[in-house]
Amino acid sequence: MPDSYSDQVIDWLVDEGYDTCFFLAGGNIMHLLNAARTRIRCIPVIHEVAAGIGTEYFNAARSSESGKAFALVTAGPGVTNIVTAMAGAYMESRELLVVAGQVKSTDLAGAELRQRGIQEVDACALAGPVTKATLQIDSPLPREEVMSVVRSASEGRHGPVLIDFCLDAQASAPIADSGRSESHGSERATSADEALMSQIAVVAESVQRSKRPIVLLGGGVSRALAREVVPSMEALGLPVATTWNALDRIDYASPVNFGRPDTWGMRWANILLQQADLIVAVGARLSLQQTGFNWQSFAPLAEIVHVDIDESELAKLHPRKDTRIYADAGVFLRALLPMLTSSEHWSAWRSLGRQVKTTLPLDDPGNVTGSGFLSPYVFVEALSDVLTSEDILIPCSSGGASTVLMQAFRQKAGQTVLNNKALASMGYGLSGAIGATLANPQRRVVLVEGDGGFAQNLQELGTVKAQKLNLKVFIYENKGYASIRMTQRNYFGGAYVGCDEDTGVGFPDWELLARSYGIPAVQLSPDRIFDDTRVTSLMDDPGSALFVVPLDPEQTYYPKITSRIESSGTMSSNPLHLMTPELPPAIAHQVMPYLTKGDA
Repeated sequence: MPDSYSDQVIDWLVDEGYDTCFFLAGGNIMHLLNAARTRIRCIPVIHEVAAGIGTEYFNAARSSESGKAFALVTAGPGVTNIVTAMAGAYMESRELLVVAGQVKSTDLAGAELRQRGIQEVDACALAGPVTKATLQIDSPLPREEVMSVVRSASEGRHGPVLIDFCLDAQASAPIADSGRSESHGSERATSADEALMSQIAVVAESVQRSKRPIVLLGGGVSRALAREVVPSMEALGLPVATTWNALDRIDYASPVNFGRPDTWGMRWANILLQQADLIVAVGARLSLQQTGFNWQSFAPLAEIVHVDIDESELAKLHPRKDTRIYADAGVFLRALLPMLTSSEHWSAWRSLGRQVKTTLPLDDPGNVTGSGFLSPYVFVEALSDVLTSEDILIPCSSGGASTVLMQAFRQKAGQTVLNNKALASMGYGLSGAIGATLANPQRRVVLVEGDGGFAQNLQELGTVKAQKLNLKVFIYENKGYASIRMTQRNYFGGAYVGCDEDTGVGFPDWELLARSYGIPAVQLSPDRIFDDTRVTSLMDDPGSALFVVPLDPEQTYYPKITSRIESSGTMSSNPLHLMTPELPPAIAHQVMPYLTKGDA
């Protein structure tokens, strides 16, 4: 029986499937933490942002049989420190429950004062723009009122929610509880109604009629749904491309895999997407990252069908859309695919796809790597070979360590690949990898992050050590912020500032730092990479290890979409298929027949 309202609320969360919390202890959550420690697994972290990121990745990487996690943070800085994590989860449409402590209800400042209670901030006001819902509990509330907010995180388009919990309410006596009730929120339909079926039938006719179709899968297509529907697409011979968030939904080697188009995408995937005559985008919000900043030139030959669960995404004016369908990805795909039959006139399109894929290398010939350094593209291709179908890969969320993986990694069926690109915040990798590892203790997790990003949350190496995680960390060591350095080189003639050790940004000896936490570390050899017994033994043995990847500070990252500063000060960008460096004319005509000769 619960002794306090805090006990009662934690019991309610357990009933909802929560069995883990990431937390940093504080006085304003003392009752909640005391309740949680006897009921669920509690994972302490060093910084509150790690609690939020770890929770997001835990939930995103967990199997369907696993329990869920929430983040528990104290008032004031506990809340301000986790706002970045809430923003990232909001933009990526991922479930994240944050339970935050608050001062006593009698100490709340109200509308007139900036602060009355010690460490008091208006958590709901801070979190409001980056959450689906917020709730302040200043006195005990009924189960349904609290749980309806909690459930909203996983209803419709997923996102974070915040419960702001006053200290005296936490300590209050339990209230009368009518028992667990089922969700009454905006549940997604499990089958299509008549009007939707009519829309889907029209799309099916378009797919059958098209000569060069591509189904673009986004993060709104869950891994479970992809395992269900991708075999049907392969049987049909229907080409599939994915966004970065859906990278692991299809095997790289699949004969219908048309790659990952993006502003920093695979050149061959961009070229194919731009030559499609029909694009059916499902669970992909068609962001500027996806279409390119020159979105007016996105898919110039294609009819575009956009399927999304968020009507705001459908209504936005970029890019052009010929058909908008408001539907759950699962409902749409389960209805669409049985309407289709394999079409012979897609075979030439698949043949072109294979030709383009084999003609254009993942490591562009224009890349330059200095002597004594390891090319990040060579490293990623080697990593693709050594990782198994059971592994989880965590690319960091910004910079070369992220973009090279998105361009060059060859994923295997069964692998989980997870990052947070929408916010593109440095420092996400380690905390996210911790969450993914705790959600999957039986699997090996591999993190790849740049030294600049890793430095922003390196304190969580303490969490890695304390939790005895099977986590392998690869740090790109290039002595600074490669993306910032590249921007300053390309647009400002190499007028570097605040981007490396020569301009005031300092970094530790990574091997020494790892060993100070009791984590074994080794530097990779540019000549051997994984053909080294020290490396292979650390990769194969259970437990944590850190590997330093020596990168050239002047490493180039091609191909990319080039942007220019116009005389007006505005930026203009190339369309997706015209990446830098330009292709030789003969190769361009070979791989872009519909763009160089007109639609055949």
